[in-house]
Amino acid sequence: MVTTELQDRKLDRAFEHLDVDRDGVIERDDLVGLGARFLLGFGEPPTSIRGRALLDNFDTVWSALLSRLDMEADSRISREEFHRGMAAAFIHGPDWEPAFRPAAQAVARLCDTDCDGMVDPGEFRTMLSAYGTAEGDIAMAFSALDADSDGMVSVTELVAAAREFYTGDDPTAAGSWLFGRI
Repeated sequence: MVTTELQDRKLDRAFEHLDVDRDGVIERDDLVGLGARFLLGFGEPPTSIRGRALLDNFDTVWSALLSRLDMEADSRISREEFHRGMAAAFIHGPDWEPAFRPAAQAVARLCDTDCDGMVDPGEFRTMLSAYGTAEGDIAMAFSALDADSDGMVSVTELVAAAREFYTGDDPTAAGSWLFGRI
C-alpha cells in the first residue's frame, strides 16, 4: 500500500514513540510500555476500568498490525514493516474503526481525568509526555488542536485528531499537528 511523504513522516514519528530503546524494532512490550507510561502519568491503576480498557485496546491494535503483516504475537517489527502494516491495517485497510478508534478513545478518556469530555493543557501535556514528545512541540500541538481557543480540546476532537494524524495527508489539518511539527 502506497503512503505519501507526509504519512511516512507521521509513521516515522509514531514508530519513534514506540521504539523507546531505539533498537530499530518495536515489540508488544513497547506498546505495553507506552500504556504503562500513560497509566503512571495519570495515576490510573492497570486494573481499573479505564486502565484495563487502555491496555486491552493497545493489544487489539498490536494484533491488527501483526495480522496485516502475517506475523506471530511475539514478533519484532522493523520501521519498514511498521509502515507497511499501519498502511494495510489503518490507513488504507479496514481496521481503524474496530481496532484503532477504540484505542484512541481509551487514550482520550484517560486524559479526561475529571470525565467532563474535555482535555485541558495539563492533561494533554501528560499524554504527549508519555509519547516522548518534545516540550516545545506540546504547546504547539495543543494550540493547533484547540480550534476555538477556549483552552480545551474535547475528547471527540482528540480522537478525530488521532485519526487525521494516522490517516490524513493534509499538512494544514489540525490532526497533522497532534504531536507537534512533523
